[in-house]
Amino acid sequence: MSTVAAQPVPNTVDPRTARKVTLAGCVGIFAELYDNGIFGFMAGTLAAVFFPGSENAVQLVFLGYAVSFFFRPLGGIICGHLGDRIGRQRMLVFVILLISVATAGIGILPTYASIGIAAPALLILLRVAQGFSVGGEASGAMSFLAEHAPEGKRGLYTSYAQIASFLSLLTGTLIAAAMTSGLGAERMESWGWRIPFLLAVPLGITGIYIRKRISDTPNFTRLQEGGGLSKNPLKEAFSSAEHRRAMLLALFIPLMNGSGYYVLFGYMPTFMSTELHFGQVQGLLVTAASLVAISLAIPYMGRLSDRIGRKKVLAGAAMAMAVAGIPCYLLIGTGSVPLAILGACLMAVIFAGHTGVIHILLVELFPTRVRYSAYGLGYNVSAALFGGTAPLLMTYLIDKTGNVNMPAFYAVVTALGTLIAVSRVQDRAHLPLRDV
Repeated sequence: MSTVAAQPVPNTVDPRTARKVTLAGCVGIFAELYDNGIFGFMAGTLAAVFFPGSENAVQLVFLGYAVSFFFRPLGGIICGHLGDRIGRQRMLVFVILLISVATAGIGILPTYASIGIAAPALLILLRVAQGFSVGGEASGAMSFLAEHAPEGKRGLYTSYAQIASFLSLLTGTLIAAAMTSGLGAERMESWGWRIPFLLAVPLGITGIYIRKRISDTPNFTRLQEGGGLSKNPLKEAFSSAEHRRAMLLALFIPLMNGSGYYVLFGYMPTFMSTELHFGQVQGLLVTAASLVAISLAIPYMGRLSDRIGRKKVLAGAAMAMAVAGIPCYLLIGTGSVPLAILGACLMAVIFAGHTGVIHILLVELFPTRVRYSAYGLGYNVSAALFGGTAPLLMTYLIDKTGNVNMPAFYAVVTALGTLIAVSRVQDRAHLPLRDV
């Protein structure tokens, strides 16, 4: 194994380049997460279009949502291997192209009424392509941003990408709410549901244009020029006890994402309309308010982690969620829109301490030689097991138990799991990124 840099080398990126790179990362993340998130927001309408007459239509839609997550590790492995071998920038252009095509494809699908069972089969196939793409996006974009960030500001710079991800969800929420309110259920099911998916085309073109105009990271370029790139990054990661332990941590530290990102934001509109009997637009607006709250809180958490370390911020968020998760869900369950907004926003601010810091902590677990591959595998397996399955698990448990507080219990359990896992991490917030 080559040892190009015996000691970590601090980055010296000029502010103008750092801003340009951050824009490229954020625009791409926005497009990717909008494309991925709109599926969850449109679940009720998609159920009527692709599974008409089925008593379990919403569960079937979320089954398709969950299935795609099991292709995220494959996307993480393939894109991660290529990203560690040929560069982060090339792979980030590829993944945004793939998800844009897949999302636009959903927008032009024939319905069940037109081609029968082939319609939901094609829907799931395109969801698989989306899942593969997102598997290559998360670890690639965060590695790209962190490897470009000035020393002492990695937490802040990578948190901007998380703001973009939640703003993309906010955009999808507002589009879904506006169209549902303006068109009504009948026209939404007839043709309106296609429009949010077709918006992937201009978003994708913008993201591809910006990403093609940026250079690769200083860390990757330094390794490449010194002949220090790994020939088989994932094999190298598995051959090292240190890297195996880090991948295991990357599997369990993101547990809170399951109850936060995928339940509180992705599943919440459907949960509120089907289980709590809110209007569909009311559910979307509660989610929109919580998305505004988390978008405002994330950069403060990223900056705080640069000052006091990643572990303290993540542990604090996990403990706060374990305490506040159930009371906040009880506020949502009162049936009052203002109280529901209060509960959802409190959870969102707490969750910002997790989502605004989790990715930079995972980036810092691995050296540049294996970072994209190893981080991508651990994180995407976690997303598949505990994230993408969460909406399906919630609908199933609520159906079987009749207890609408299942999301609250899930929030507490996943928070405690994250707390235990993060206690095992060595904090590298104040150290340069390692190349080898």
